[in-house]
Amino acid sequence: MTIVLTELSDQQQQSVAATREKVAKLHEELPRNELVVWTAGNVSERVPGTELFVIKPSGVRYDELSADVMVVCTLDGQKIVDGTPDRLSPSSDTAAHAYVYSNMPEVGGVVHTHSTYATAWAARREPIPCVLTMMADEFGGDVPIGPFALIGDDSIGRGIVETLRESRSPAVLMANHGPFTIGKDATAAVKAAVMVEEVARTVHISRQLGEPLRIEQSDIDSLYARYQNVYGQPGTK
Repeated sequence: MTIVLTELSDQQQQSVAATREKVAKLHEELPRNELVVWTAGNVSERVPGTELFVIKPSGVRYDELSADVMVVCTLDGQKIVDGTPDRLSPSSDTAAHAYVYSNMPEVGGVVHTHSTYATAWAARREPIPCVLTMMADEFGGDVPIGPFALIGDDSIGRGIVETLRESRSPAVLMANHGPFTIGKDATAAVKAAVMVEEVARTVHISRQLGEPLRIEQSDIDSLYARYQNVYGQPGTK
């Protein structure tokens, strides 16, 4: 039986509404940072205090997105949670997002793009080597490659979870597909999506000049620890 919003408590309904607003707004960052074209890509976020998440509707252009059209789903990714009969269908990547939320409780946001340079690395099934201090800071090492998986069930989600459980990286390049990123919330996941495209582009350009040199693992560990625990203002991470 499909759950409808009116079955949720007032506080839960307020959380759903706030998350819809946030996720709709964050979608603006994808075309702004040239991470998507047409209707490709999606952002989702777990709804605080519930077993729900909000995700972009399938096949809707970015200039047509608003809080009202964001789709609310249960963590099994199957049931649309809404009382409106003409609610749009969720993203074709919903099963992947749902699998991540169900199996990585620390994750509060997931993003998928087909950004050009990161997807080019994915097409080669090649990890992005940690040759930049920015990479050590943000990803704690290489950006890993995940397995090839077809869209339509939770196969992509399984690949994301299996790969990122063995990595400090918040980004994975799914083979022949593109980047998926995770974070404590959707804002952090969007940041990771922006950063993975930036490092993918920079390392690609570096390779045109010669083979870039890896950073020593001890230095990667030191840079990662500093950035994650010292950099920025208290309470911002």
